[in-house]
Amino acid sequence: MTSVGSSVAPALLDERELAATLEREGYFADEGLCTAIHLALRLNRPLLLEGEPGVGKTEVASVLSRVVGRNLIRLQCFEGLDSGQALYEWDYPKQLLQVRVAESRGQEVGDLYREEFLLRRPLLRALESDHGAVLLIDEIDRADSEFEAFLLEFLGDFQITIPELGTVRARTPPIVVLTSNRTRELHDALKRRCLYHWIAFPEVDRERAILRAAVPGLEERAAEGLVRAVQRVRGLPLLKRPGIAESVEWARGATALAEGGSPWPVALRRALGLLIKDEEDTRLLLGHAEELFGDA
Repeated sequence: MTSVGSSVAPALLDERELAATLEREGYFADEGLCTAIHLALRLNRPLLLEGEPGVGKTEVASVLSRVVGRNLIRLQCFEGLDSGQALYEWDYPKQLLQVRVAESRGQEVGDLYREEFLLRRPLLRALESDHGAVLLIDEIDRADSEFEAFLLEFLGDFQITIPELGTVRARTPPIVVLTSNRTRELHDALKRRCLYHWIAFPEVDRERAILRAAVPGLEERAAEGLVRAVQRVRGLPLLKRPGIAESVEWARGATALAEGGSPWPVALRRALGLLIKDEEDTRLLLGHAEELFGDA
């Protein structure tokens, strides 16, 4: 098996090695996601992951950074995000100080647009990383369409132009992971530049494996009952269906209560606040409590 680390090009990992390596890092990807990650690494294409909140989209970038031994650089998107906040800005207070110091000494001000006055934001830091980085562009659907358009050149060529300094090209192209909760439709032009994959809720066996890895001490029978209950909960018409992160927290909370003497089905009900985050959803669940947790 190929060893994994910063000295190994990530594209050299085949799908089986990649799946095993992800599992050792605590991420249980299904076959479709492993194929998507493998191809994104092999072809050096940005990976666009969509899915409901809590299914593990962001964690893909985090675990990849550990697998390939690169720094994780994160750009959190939000409404109103512009290129300056994502790429670079000039440090105007520092430039003003330079002007005043020069004037007080009777000296020439000099060039105020050189690198020492540059504030590097996530995209520029990813380009300038000597050994490459894993760049997470998180929740791109929260950004405006104008920012999406700005990203096209960056994702296509991995370079940007700073008018005062010239063109900056990636020393080592970053591994790029974009995530979207699909609160709005992304533009086709952005999708064409990416390898797309939808992350669904995990099937029973995979979710059980995730819980066993994430919650030490969780008994096999309890894990089975909890996963069965979570799968039923997701089948209800909830305002927000629980993701993997919520089911892990639910398991941890119920385990703590069970260790304190609470019977397991009762512990599940008492820890519901870790699984459900809405009052209406909670009332709906409690109305189906017997069928949801009766055999958990």
